[in-house]
Amino acid sequence: MTAPIEVSGAEVEAQPDAVLAGLGKKVEGRSLGQIAWLRLRRDKVAIAGGFMVIFLVLVAIFAPLISGWFGHPPNEYHQDLIDPVLSGPKGKLGGIDGHFLLGVEPITGRDMFSRIVYGAQISLLVAFLATLLSVVIGVVMGMIAGFFGGWVDTLIARVMDVFLAFPILVFAIALAGVMPDSAFGLQGNTLRVAVLIFIIGFFNWPYIGRIIRGQTLSLREREFVDAARGLGARPSYIIFREILPNLLAPIIVYATLMIPSNILFEAALSFLGVGVIPPTPSWGGMLSQAVPLYNVDPWFMLFPGLAIFLTVMAFNLFGDGLRDALDPRANR
Repeated sequence: MTAPIEVSGAEVEAQPDAVLAGLGKKVEGRSLGQIAWLRLRRDKVAIAGGFMVIFLVLVAIFAPLISGWFGHPPNEYHQDLIDPVLSGPKGKLGGIDGHFLLGVEPITGRDMFSRIVYGAQISLLVAFLATLLSVVIGVVMGMIAGFFGGWVDTLIARVMDVFLAFPILVFAIALAGVMPDSAFGLQGNTLRVAVLIFIIGFFNWPYIGRIIRGQTLSLREREFVDAARGLGARPSYIIFREILPNLLAPIIVYATLMIPSNILFEAALSFLGVGVIPPTPSWGGMLSQAVPLYNVDPWFMLFPGLAIFLTVMAFNLFGDGLRDALDPRANR
């Protein structure tokens, strides 16, 4: 049996100080936002999608500058570049060269690059504002339904069912047919864009409303809500000060996933002729114009379709990564 090792009291007292000195750095806790950011940084695909989203937003914002530097005005005709017999671009690959980076349109000879860049403005503007409208309505209605329950929940749930069953596409086409030239102080494409935002945003709020309702049903039974009730807090205070901050993560995630759906919806409406009025460029409208000309110039259909594909893909990749970062338990 070995003899016990004797340690003096001075040595025992000195050990904690030595350990702390060896660390050399104070241990700090991380907030939920910091933890989510660390998870998101590890997802290289989501980061690539996020950079692509930022790039597209910058392109839409600075479309006039980009078009002026690398292209021509979007509605400027170049008939000298069009074959008078075939009505297609004279050059190869749709007329791509150093002056026209994506070629020119058949028949008109307008710069495809500039029209793609300007089309990003319409698609992203409608998608962002329609998503904002859906989120505001859906969050408010979902929290009210989930918090109060009873007949309030039943009434809002039935309203959601009605909106989900509403034929939005048919309604949009019918509304375009009876739309006046001016209304509510708006006219032209400004009125068209406002109507698109209203149709897409107002009729899609039940999708996020159902999610927020389910989350609120869970949160209203938590201890911090019971404590707020015990202190005499009003329902409005509990909803917007206690429950809403705990819903920010799912709201952000599902908002980013709604944006690509709204981009596709706007492109579909423009394809059917219910979008902005020509000659204002939009990706869906360019696809519609390319359908009868695909055998003359297939590049005319390729580039706007590719723009829609890349934009939707970027938002989906970033939204999926954001969901995994903010709610990692969803994959378990």
